[in-house]
Amino acid sequence: MDIALDTLKFIDLSASSIAFLFIVGFIGGLVSGFIGSGGAFVLTPGMMSLGVPGTVAVASNMCHKFPKALVGAIKRFRYGQVDIKLGLVMAASAGVGVQVGIKLQNFILDKWGQSGSNLYVSLSFVAVLVIVGGYVFYDAMTSKDDGGAEPMAPLAKRLQKIELWPMMTFKTAGVRISMWFTVPVGFATGMLAATIAVGGFIGVPGMIYVIGASGLVASATELVIAFAMGLGGTINWAMHGMVDIRLTLIILAGSLLGVQLGAIGTTIVKESMIKFVMGSIMLIVAVSRALAVPKYLAELGLLDVAPENVALMDKASFLIMCAALLMGAVIILGSMYKARKASAKEEAAYGQA
Repeated sequence: MDIALDTLKFIDLSASSIAFLFIVGFIGGLVSGFIGSGGAFVLTPGMMSLGVPGTVAVASNMCHKFPKALVGAIKRFRYGQVDIKLGLVMAASAGVGVQVGIKLQNFILDKWGQSGSNLYVSLSFVAVLVIVGGYVFYDAMTSKDDGGAEPMAPLAKRLQKIELWPMMTFKTAGVRISMWFTVPVGFATGMLAATIAVGGFIGVPGMIYVIGASGLVASATELVIAFAMGLGGTINWAMHGMVDIRLTLIILAGSLLGVQLGAIGTTIVKESMIKFVMGSIMLIVAVSRALAVPKYLAELGLLDVAPENVALMDKASFLIMCAALLMGAVIILGSMYKARKASAKEEAAYGQA
């Protein structure tokens, strides 16, 4: 399905917007390397807060994702955290999901225009962020109360007991499960990545709670899936003229710095903290995107909102987005600093002994 280029809007870039995108890219990369979600849940809304259309934000984000994901995957593979086999198996069904998601996004854009597409992206963000973010945050709090232990999810335990051919063993993840239970998780990851550029929201929790991988292995393996999805999705989006290479290069420059720092953080921070960061940022970004919904409803003639109220909600949405970015950076860097400090004290005490 072809899309007329006149339906697209490529924003003008000022010095301030370039700086903002670079910072968003850096923090998105930091979060990506730390929790393996791709960081798109801050990157896509971040671009949209500057006026970038939802489809362009999704496509440009996906374009920047695969080289960044490759860097993060290699870094964490060296730490022994990546299950290559699991990543490739998941990527196979995710690739199908990407193509289906792109077709759905194109259909919405053709039928309801850019406002309809922006509304779809924003509503999808809010729904996924609240559901997944709330569950992950609750699980992080529970794990923390239990002393940071990460027992296997009950659902994953039940599914692993079902002998449904073909059974697959993933050594790094320490999991043996039917291939058919990986398919829906992979497909959902790809479809969500193509529609709102946030496959990790499904991929990481799916590998933890459905397949049974640890948070550390799931977040690392998601980077392999993100690379495969990003490469295939970028080619498809580019053929529709959706990729704004300027946005891609700016956020990529910032994220390549952040992703390596975030990957280092996973080696010294407790797994419960990884979940805590993921859940916290998701819930804050959900509020930011929810405040943008009335604007798109008004543009479609579905809601009567005064222009001054729309402007106020737009500003509030942007400020909350900035708060989420700042909070994510503070939590991650603060956790890394505390872990380093504690490690240094232990080493000093051991040396004195």
